[in-house]
Amino acid sequence: MAAFWIAFFFVLIAEMGDKTQLMTLTFATRYRARTVLAAVLIATLVIHLFSVSLGEAIGLALPLFWINLLAGIIFVCFGLWTLRQEEAVNERSPSRARFGPLITVAATFFLAEIGDRTMLATVMIASRQRSFFGVWFGSTAGMVLANGLAIMVGRLLGKRLPEKLLHYGTALIFVISGLFALVEALRP
Repeated sequence: MAAFWIAFFFVLIAEMGDKTQLMTLTFATRYRARTVLAAVLIATLVIHLFSVSLGEAIGLALPLFWINLLAGIIFVCFGLWTLRQEEAVNERSPSRARFGPLITVAATFFLAEIGDRTMLATVMIASRQRSFFGVWFGSTAGMVLANGLAIMVGRLLGKRLPEKLLHYGTALIFVISGLFALVEALRP
């Protein structure tokens, strides 16, 4: 159960202000909220299934010291990476959907998540927690909740979120978490 909440929390925080959340917000201004949420759920289940599988393999292959050290370094890097201003992807006038809204949103979301910080965070959490379903469902729930909020905002406001606050808050949480993991790795 702890793995669920750890994965949920980290992925929820990591997704705040992320390019895929902004993309979801934009899709919510064009398509039905239910369709966008279903597409995000489908894409997230698939990408996080892969991420957790990869994390489990890493967790079995590496000793805990190296996992904690690697997780600490990666989380600190995620925090610093978040501080740099991400270029906002102008999705206000995307081309017409060829395959319908569900497949268009799901495919776009899936491709945007490959190599993203939430995917990498899920891999690292899975390598440390060793609870396949807990991490998979927790990370998926965190991702869907974060993007569900973006859908609500997109439907209500149709405007951009205050990215600066989201970036700084996310960065701070990642850096602090990374420092804790480094302390855990270096503790005798």
